[in-house]
Amino acid sequence: MAARAAIVTERGPDGRTVLTTMRSDPPLTLRRTAPGQVHLVSTAAGPLGGDDLALDIEVAPGTVLDVRSIASTLVLPGPGESLMTVTARVGAGASLRFAPEPTVLAAGCRHRMAVRLALAEDARVFWREEIVFGRYGERPGHCHSRFDATVAGSPLLRQEFVVGDPAIDTSPAVYGAARCVGSVLVTARAPEPVIGDGWAVLPLAGPGTLISALGSDAVELRQRLESGESHLPAT
Repeated sequence: MAARAAIVTERGPDGRTVLTTMRSDPPLTLRRTAPGQVHLVSTAAGPLGGDDLALDIEVAPGTVLDVRSIASTLVLPGPGESLMTVTARVGAGASLRFAPEPTVLAAGCRHRMAVRLALAEDARVFWREEIVFGRYGERPGHCHSRFDATVAGSPLLRQEFVVGDPAIDTSPAVYGAARCVGSVLVTARAPEPVIGDGWAVLPLAGPGTLISALGSDAVELRQRLESGESHLPAT
């Protein structure tokens, strides 16, 4: 299955954010849940092996968009590799919050995740990504994740990692006993690195901070990411 969904904002005459485009393509179904807020609703199983899904987001200058999801995404095995690509462009003075529920890698899946984020120089972003290593009691499938973010055309973050390789997953230098991995990218810049129990706050060379965490389950992972967020400067 191939599906292409899109969200486009525009600044209205009164300065408020207007959603000029909300194009759904099952299983990527979009629902407006509040002014400037959209929830992803899965209207079919998947992604399944062989699916090619894409979400395109365009946040116009001076607008605000909040994208969430109703529930976790369960990646299932099938005949081939599945792909989920999110492309987002955030204009001058605009703000994007992208915070879906976790992606769960069911046993046997082969999945690829790609994020392409382009920010104007004074754009703001909060971008959360959480991955759960399989359903309860099962080993995870295989996932390759790639995140590319730029600010005014200059690199802000290039991050890549793999889940589901038995040779490295349990290494203390990689995930150890963790069952979840997650990160938050924000354009607020922490004054210095901070390391906590299972989480770290790392200021980037550009105008941003990366919070990374591991957890034994999705609840602990979220708590640890939020612990890292508490060390960001107020905006």
